[in-house]
Amino acid sequence: MSLSITPADASLGATIENINLTTLNCKEWTEIEQAFLEYAVLVFRNQHLNPDEQTAFAKRFGDFELLTPNKSLKTIHLSNINSDGSIRNPEDHHVQVLRGNEGWHTDSSYMPLSSKAAILSAQQIPTNGGETEWADMRAAYDALDKETKKLIHNLSAYHSLFYSQSKIGHKAEEGASYGFHNGKPPLRPLVKKHPVTGKNSLYIGRHAYDIPGFSKSDSEELLKNLVDFACQAPRIYQLKWEIGDLAVWDNRCVLHRALPYDYSEPRVMLATRIAGDPETELVT
Repeated sequence: MSLSITPADASLGATIENINLTTLNCKEWTEIEQAFLEYAVLVFRNQHLNPDEQTAFAKRFGDFELLTPNKSLKTIHLSNINSDGSIRNPEDHHVQVLRGNEGWHTDSSYMPLSSKAAILSAQQIPTNGGETEWADMRAAYDALDKETKKLIHNLSAYHSLFYSQSKIGHKAEEGASYGFHNGKPPLRPLVKKHPVTGKNSLYIGRHAYDIPGFSKSDSEELLKNLVDFACQAPRIYQLKWEIGDLAVWDNRCVLHRALPYDYSEPRVMLATRIAGDPETELVT
């Protein structure tokens, strides 16, 4: 039986069924790769991959972005629990980062080399909440009026995880975890041309701030207005996780966020991130 692709009721997203991600053949991978470029978010139900299996699948998308100093660790646990199984304190640094991820963002825009893709799978989920939502920045750009497209065409914004976390009252120290680096914040265009499809999309989100040539208040207002406009139906796809589900998305043309949940309940996800192509994603 060949795999089946069911598009979501949105401008992005699709569910792929009749597939085992641990035993892909060449034809199946080609279909998945094409669907990734078309739908930008793919969901695979009931996969139950372990870290090694998820790493092997993720490798098909490109080189890994290492999220810890341990270079052998390609897939990490993203969770609100400690290694002993206890729930982290609400003021814990890692919990604060998780709370920050409730804001619309794209992964690693704050790093010199931004991300191509991300893979996330569910190991433990809370009773309520904790869904993931994605927003289509291709369709958002297309929906802008001509005046706004002209306004933002040559504009750029700086991106910083320190900045985005400060907006929720979290003051992190350098080196506290991945992304809190002492390098210069990268300056990235507000309009991004996809390196494969050639489509324009908005490249915005919670990490973006300070547009050169704009006052801080005007910059913040424009960036907020763009996010508010972009992240609306029919450009939103929501996934209510079930244990064993896996999702992969294109960080070059979508924003995503986690919905709030009760942080006294465990939420454990396996996360793998794919580095962008230095020719198109590196800011020096």
